[in-house]
Amino acid sequence: MLETVKAFVDAIIESGTYQPLDRIYVTNRVLGLVGDAPAVDAKSDDLLDILDALLETAVKNGKIEDGQSDRDILEAELTDLLTPTPAQTNQQFWNKYNDSPEAATDFFYNLSRKNDYIKTRAIAKNLAFDTPTAYGDLEITINLSKPEKDPKAIAAARNQKANTYPLSQLAIENEGYRGRLGYPARSNHRVIRLTLGGEPWGFQYSPYAYFSEHAIFLLQAHRPMVINQHTFSNLLEIVRVLPHYFVGSNADLPIVGGSMLAQDHYQGGRHDFPMMKAAVDRSISIKGFDDVDAGIVKWPMSTIRLTSETPESLINAATTIANSWQHYDDESVDVRAYTDGERHHTVTPIAYRRGTKFVLDIVLRDNQTSEQYPDGIFHPHQDVQHIKKENIGLIEVMGRAILPARLKDEMQEVKHYILGEANDMQDYHKQWADELKASNNFTADNADGLIDQAIGEVFARVLQDAGVFKRDEVGQAAFDRFIAQL
Repeated sequence: MLETVKAFVDAIIESGTYQPLDRIYVTNRVLGLVGDAPAVDAKSDDLLDILDALLETAVKNGKIEDGQSDRDILEAELTDLLTPTPAQTNQQFWNKYNDSPEAATDFFYNLSRKNDYIKTRAIAKNLAFDTPTAYGDLEITINLSKPEKDPKAIAAARNQKANTYPLSQLAIENEGYRGRLGYPARSNHRVIRLTLGGEPWGFQYSPYAYFSEHAIFLLQAHRPMVINQHTFSNLLEIVRVLPHYFVGSNADLPIVGGSMLAQDHYQGGRHDFPMMKAAVDRSISIKGFDDVDAGIVKWPMSTIRLTSETPESLINAATTIANSWQHYDDESVDVRAYTDGERHHTVTPIAYRRGTKFVLDIVLRDNQTSEQYPDGIFHPHQDVQHIKKENIGLIEVMGRAILPARLKDEMQEVKHYILGEANDMQDYHKQWADELKASNNFTADNADGLIDQAIGEVFARVLQDAGVFKRDEVGQAAFDRFIAQL
């Protein structure tokens, strides 16, 4: 018996997806995938090390080419043997839900980690730290987990015929999809089915999680994102079913929205974001909603917090705000609902629970551009784009920065520059680095900490840029005018 193969078959049998009587069958399934010549020894008895050895065995036996796409596809096919079928996964999830919502998500989350659908080793490479600011501790992450594009996949894509199946990486049809060059392997992917607003939806985890238990809720039908009363109802229904999770939606317009506007979906998980911890700066009243506590949050982005024990009241109050904002103008602070017939206003909503109460945070968004700010008036301005130039979506709205991998090496060069050492610093960091050098006493011991703090302060500025009503006297007076007309 090949020891590496035997160890993997043992893990499959122990997982319960197959029974001891299935051992010969499962062994032959594995050998069919990796080849039946002697297997490469695993570095340890850790399941991921065993998988690595099986992938090396498959390369050695000529079963796959030594490329990232082939390795990913084979790994997903192998770990699919550890994974219950979609029907079994759903049955186990809802059976455990009868014990508690936490028991259900613990089961599904642990399954998604164990079968390496959630890329735990890659995620562990990410850098993360907190930065104290006037708005509380902001969470800064430098994302190193997503793999680089496979050069073979890039080259092959030029010659491949257009493939529209699955329609997108958020389509429910990804469940069990083998993958192909340039498209992720999903043989080991499972989706929990649930009903929202009378429609079938799915619930899955993100393979490259940005925070704890990073979940995605996706509409089974293929329909573009839209923010309306139905959205608020769905979000509150999710936190009723999963009260230990938050859930929110990206905005439904370019610049202020997410990267996948063509598929209606939400993101959620088990994480308490900085914005959710932020205090209410001042209470407000919204006519007709006496059972809703409302207030403006002390946060760089313009956020109205609605709290009530009655979800229906929150839904209606949020709809009133969103509908009013969609048509609201205030030229004195560059707020315009439409230009040349193009809509610019929408909201980013976030739902969560606080004891018996439901909370709905409504963040006002405006996606205008101008000659001065061609990337967006309420978007990171040019002077901070050396750190962050991408859209400010749901996760960052709530105070968790997802910064590009390039910064890991670039910040080391900034440090060398500030300390007067040989460096290869990018020119676009020079003005910022000079300002840091002039305003701090840098030493070899404190440089990394000071630069981390400065990155966090830039992210706070990014959020201020994205705020439609600024946190100054003029901006807050304008915010009050919006509230008054509600």
